[in-house]
Amino acid sequence: MDVYYFYSYGTAAWLATQAAPLVASPTMIVALLSPEVREATTLEVYFSRTLGFTLLTLGILTVLLTGSVPLSSRLSEGATTSAADPKAPYALPTLTITAIFHAAYAFYGYGMWTETGVISFGLGTIGSGFLSAVALWCILFASSDGRISRKTGADKRTSGFPFKNSEADKRKGR
Repeated sequence: MDVYYFYSYGTAAWLATQAAPLVASPTMIVALLSPEVREATTLEVYFSRTLGFTLLTLGILTVLLTGSVPLSSRLSEGATTSAADPKAPYALPTLTITAIFHAAYAFYGYGMWTETGVISFGLGTIGSGFLSAVALWCILFASSDGRISRKTGADKRTSGFPFKNSEADKRKGR
């Protein structure tokens, strides 16, 4: 499985997991967060459901804009993130924005976990931190095409500094 697909579907699943209780039972969320047991106000229900729908929308947009779901009507070999693919221009910006989003969630969760000691914040920190690290890995390593030489099979972007590549020199005939 391509790491792009893993990240985009993982992000969608993580955000859907967070959105489900917000949409399904905002009263339960308010009861858990409030020191006294009371009924949720209309404004609290509205904000809870709005946040839940926003998280669902962000998850769906991540799946669509990273190219995990083909958006064109013609059948091709599959969804790729190559430069010839029409949806490729959106993959890297989407990864960058969602990586920042997950990193911000992880830092906030960690701050709340150290302040309150509630284990849910710790679990949220682990989930968002993991997805942020996967997104960073995708941005750094999986987003650029390697310049592989057809003759030698080596990456053309490498240099011989500070060590000499005697194997490549043998193939070149030096």
